Amino acid sequence: MLSHRNVIHQGVALRNRHDSPPHLSNVAYLPLAHIAERVLSIYLPIIGAGHVHTLGDPTGVVGALGRVHPMQFFGVPRVWEKMAAGLRNMLAGLPEEKQTALIQANELLQQGYKLRSAGEPVPDELAERIAQADEKVLAPVRQMLGLDKLFLASSGAAALPVDVLYFIAGLGVEIHEVWGLSETTGAVTANTAGAFRAGTVGKPLDGVEVTRAEDGELLVRGPIVFLGYLDADGTIVDVTDDDGWFATGDIGTIDDDGYVSITDRKKELIITAGGKNIAPTRIEGLLKEHPLIGQAVAIGDNRPYVSALIVLDDESAPVWAAAQGIEGLEGATPAELAEHPRVLEEIEKAVAAANDRLARVEQVKRHTVLAKAWTPESGELTPTLKLKRRVINDRYRDDIENLYGS
Repeated sequence: MLSHRNVIHQGVALRNRHDSPPHLSNVAYLPLAHIAERVLSIYLPIIGAGHVHTLGDPTGVVGALGRVHPMQFFGVPRVWEKMAAGLRNMLAGLPEEKQTALIQANELLQQGYKLRSAGEPVPDELAERIAQADEKVLAPVRQMLGLDKLFLASSGAAALPVDVLYFIAGLGVEIHEVWGLSETTGAVTANTAGAFRAGTVGKPLDGVEVTRAEDGELLVRGPIVFLGYLDADGTIVDVTDDDGWFATGDIGTIDDDGYVSITDRKKELIITAGGKNIAPTRIEGLLKEHPLIGQAVAIGDNRPYVSALIVLDDESAPVWAAAQGIEGLEGATPAELAEHPRVLEEIEKAVAAANDRLARVEQVKRHTVLAKAWTPESGELTPTLKLKRRVINDRYRDDIENLYGS
């Protein structure tokens, strides 16, 4: 149950946090059951007289950006990941001179972004080179993508891989990650253009407090916390404690400057047979950094080691295969690609690269590549493209058992 006060405080706090002008335009593509879409396409447009362009088919969101050129865009991580993968594929097909110019410009903007993320100044000489590269090389790319008028780009609902964050920032589009829940009327924390730290979800909104319980669970208090859950008999069940704190179910940290980082959902932590607590989303994020991998699920609860189910990216995998010049894979289906030795060899390398950045207990010891893509229609993903872990564990029980066979 969300109150009028909840909604108004959320909208005003977000506008103040980003110093948003009125009449922002955006593309609505998520179900309105998602609190982010309700905030961005109902609450904020009412408060700020916004212009909402509703998209019937969410799979066409990237193309819609090119038609609308919105001033505000919230992308769930999968949208940004697919955009980054598509652009990398496009780069690979460009003439060498154009490819080099774009890569160098991207790297320059990433340098500036990383310095500002660390709270360090950007040297004047570097700032001038960034401005020139942006105007001559990157501005036309943003215009082509429909991202040239963006006042605010944001992401939430799940973790956004940092390499995607950096790559998109290298295009001149800085994504500000947020964190929140339906129970908090949307955002609890947010990064901004003037105060951000890459890899975090920013600082709490005005009037909102965040603290940590002893087990690392994040607790929230403030005027955005909902009234409670609606019971079948019409009563409202308040789930805050005596001091008004709401337990979010998210595990995270808060640094000395107040920036919040999310580790994982409390209920999704892997506890191995050896009693080690492991955050699966970190493992999955590292695996998905390879353009061949569209989705990954880390397995290991009550198991002796971590394994993974891997799904190829149905858009990037054929492009990768074509770029490699692999004979006989022209027009290959995802199922055929998932069985090809060269593809499997590349996935092995991707797993090894992820393992190099993981603690020994977190490393993926065995994996399998599945033949079929996961979609909301096939049931493994939610409408906002998050993993349905219980469905995946049930549906691929035999594949999982094979990963732990002799």
